[in-house]
Amino acid sequence: MSVATVVEDFTNVAETARRLGIGARRLRDGVNHGGFPAHRMGRRLMFSPQDRAEIAEMHRIPARPARRLRARAA
Repeated sequence: MSVATVVEDFTNVAETARRLGIGARRLRDGVNHGGFPAHRMGRRLMFSPQDRAEIAEMHRIPARPARRLRARAA
């Protein structure tokens, strides 16, 4: 795998925020203060597919079991 192929998989802050459904400011704050994984390339923050998956997993809301409805006494 060439270096060019690997770099093409990276996304910038705007694209990553769009894909994750969060704001760019929230994403930057998460990297700077919240432990979100990212790569700094020069002055830019870039996100690999693994970074995006890890951020999404960090904020995954687990499913709750369905509540059973009680039958009403008539």
